[in-house]
Amino acid sequence: MADRSVPEVRVRSGRLRGTLDHGVPAYLGIPYAAPPFGADRMRPPRPAAPWDGVRDATAYGPTVPKSEYPAPLRPYLIEPVIAGDDCLNLNVWTPDPGAGGLPVLVWLHGGGFTSGSGAVGAYRGSAFARDGVVCVTINYRLQAEGFLHLPDGTGNLGLLDQIAALEWVRDDIAAFGGDPARVTVAGQSAGAMSVATLLAVPRAAGLFRAAITQSGAAWNTLDAPTGAKVAAALAAELGVPLSREAIAAVPPGRVLAASEAVTQRIQASSDRDGWGRLALTSLPFAPVVDGDVLPRDPQAAIADGAGHRVPLLTGTTEEEARLPLVTSGALAAIGAAEVRATSEAHGVAPRPQPGDSPGDVLARVLTDSFYRIPALRLAEARAATAPTWMYRFDLRSTAAGGLLGAAHAVDLAFTFDTLDSPDAALLVGDSASPAVAAVMHTAWVCFVRDLDPGWPRYLPPTRTTMLFGEHPHTVDDPYGDLLSTWRVT
Repeated sequence: MADRSVPEVRVRSGRLRGTLDHGVPAYLGIPYAAPPFGADRMRPPRPAAPWDGVRDATAYGPTVPKSEYPAPLRPYLIEPVIAGDDCLNLNVWTPDPGAGGLPVLVWLHGGGFTSGSGAVGAYRGSAFARDGVVCVTINYRLQAEGFLHLPDGTGNLGLLDQIAALEWVRDDIAAFGGDPARVTVAGQSAGAMSVATLLAVPRAAGLFRAAITQSGAAWNTLDAPTGAKVAAALAAELGVPLSREAIAAVPPGRVLAASEAVTQRIQASSDRDGWGRLALTSLPFAPVVDGDVLPRDPQAAIADGAGHRVPLLTGTTEEEARLPLVTSGALAAIGAAEVRATSEAHGVAPRPQPGDSPGDVLARVLTDSFYRIPALRLAEARAATAPTWMYRFDLRSTAAGGLLGAAHAVDLAFTFDTLDSPDAALLVGDSASPAVAAVMHTAWVCFVRDLDPGWPRYLPPTRTTMLFGEHPHTVDDPYGDLLSTWRVT
């Protein structure tokens, strides 16, 4: 509902009427690009059309076509679904639309490039606005609609959506009091993978001055041949020719179902030679090194200096992989043979702790392989020449009988200081610490505002890392063993 105390604002497309959200002005569901349907289906984003009069911006806009989370995750990860074509939209929370020069945080949601939206309750930007930061959350195209690599060169549309949103911020954020020269782009999981990738995308250069990657790094991209193989598998599943025109003529729901079927086959495949790294990552719809939007593998590009003028805050949770293993019931069913086989496949040595079950050990192997080592690779590639800070989230959730621990996504309500959101307790449990949320959220605010989260940079040989546990503190080189022994294929 509109609140007359919230000023109307004018952006390039027209005037907006917002609302008051937890005490701050909020403008929700603002289109930053045209609806990606009809003639614009599976094409690069075009600017949003202007509107007459005052547009209502008091509720979240439509979400993009996307998959549900796997059934075991649904009680823990709330996935808003909002119908409508104008799905390339964003949301803005601001301390004061009449201000000027305020720092800006642009948030890219997670969800494995298949799920998620900017309307998730934990991403509510009111606490950032309360603390002097303009906060923006966005939608971008997912699954095949966003990350299908086609023979005519169409691809990486989800990345292009993210860039279009950042360009909208550059051109329009001053209407909300933000400074387009003080933008930090941040994300978690697939959003963090996107942020790390954007560091190596020439078209994104100059659109943000700092970056934050939470539980995702620069490793999860596909080479062009693998991307082409995924596209061929999707066309075969749909029973249509391998072309943009043929696939775009299929209703989005059918493309979504076919994308899910292809993903399930790859996840169940033991054909590691056939699918290469995809057999390990199980992310067939992800950024592709296409030689155009993404000219090079982002990890290699970053190692060679890409994005080195951009300060980076990066890290993981301590027990990332427990989320899928606990919620599916697999944690208790895993045996020693599965630990050995998975460790060998991922090239990561087990790191058992006293009292660990085989499931606990496997969770640590998968956390190291999929999250920890990529984050360390990213930090190590930049540390000597670019401002880089490292953190780890250690606070254990009490959800699922305490078994979740410091799992993937448990940190989100702490980052945004949204422990009061209705869905937060589903992941963090009923005894979350507001004090830790205040410390972690403040560190993010300081980084966005001052380019310094408040602890020493990550630099060899000390490799100082902030641990956000019951009593946040820094330690030096907590993963020296991993740095000396990893082998990720």
